[in-house]
Amino acid sequence: MALSAAALAVVGLTACAGGKTTPTAVPTSAAVATAAPVSNPAAPAAVLPGTRYYLEKTSTRYRIHAVRGSSDEVVHELSFVTYGCAANTLTVSPDGKRVAWVQDSDGNASGVLLVGTIGKPGATRLLDDVNCLDPRALVWKGGDLLMVHKKSRESVLVDVAANKRVDGDPGEEMDRCWSADGRWLAAVAEGKPYVADGTRLRRYTYTPPKDEAAHWGGWRAQSVSMDGRYVSVGWDGTDPSRRDDSFAVVDTTTSKVVDLPGAGEIRSIMFTVDDKVIVKRTTGITVLDKSFRPVGTVEEPAALRNMKLLAYAA
Repeated sequence: MALSAAALAVVGLTACAGGKTTPTAVPTSAAVATAAPVSNPAAPAAVLPGTRYYLEKTSTRYRIHAVRGSSDEVVHELSFVTYGCAANTLTVSPDGKRVAWVQDSDGNASGVLLVGTIGKPGATRLLDDVNCLDPRALVWKGGDLLMVHKKSRESVLVDVAANKRVDGDPGEEMDRCWSADGRWLAAVAEGKPYVADGTRLRRYTYTPPKDEAAHWGGWRAQSVSMDGRYVSVGWDGTDPSRRDDSFAVVDTTTSKVVDLPGAGEIRSIMFTVDDKVIVKRTTGITVLDKSFRPVGTVEEPAALRNMKLLAYAA
């Protein structure tokens, strides 16, 4: 199988096609709200010492909650737009420093890429005509780089720290997903999934359970472990309301599914930069070490239980 240069190049040097642009800071409708911490029976620091970022959707607003210890603070808000780009794109960087979303400018198919700092008002306009239909339209590569797709379907890697596009050819890979530190890439080339870090490349396979055949759009990697050995997989669909974020872990060296400890329906599985595995279930969070041994649990308050877990910053 012939892979593009981007699949074989060091992930830290991954580049995208297209010329440079010079983004300018613009005022947006985004508003940052701070709230006094409220009581929250979260896990002890030894289990999850970092900050968890959740997405709350109300009838009028999107709110990002930062939960750390016993503190639950609303750190970013956006006006609600039914079926708009923001609903499908609002995301937090793996280090918890930035928030990004696409604001509609062309119906519900594309818009303007905006990036802001968590806890601060305003945002910077980085790119126009960004496609927002994909269930993972914005994909972080570490905390500073963001992969997007233009309306023309061109893949673009944006350096949000430097406010510019990264030059070069991003290759033909599909369904890209990076580990939280941006080192390991999971992607699909010529219909075959693989993981790579620039010096190593491993191909793997996964066959979803037969009783899940009713789901739409197939599956894709949703999170990658720090050593690239494991990926969490989830359904790939254009409607966020009818897909799980992830539901299983696959060993990329053997293509075997990992038997995860714990009980309850899985909502999402996230590999963290400090080598933990956060398994969000309907009953709360199970925290595992990198060998999938239980570390502890987090009993999420009812208000957070049905919110999407966007990121975890150690």
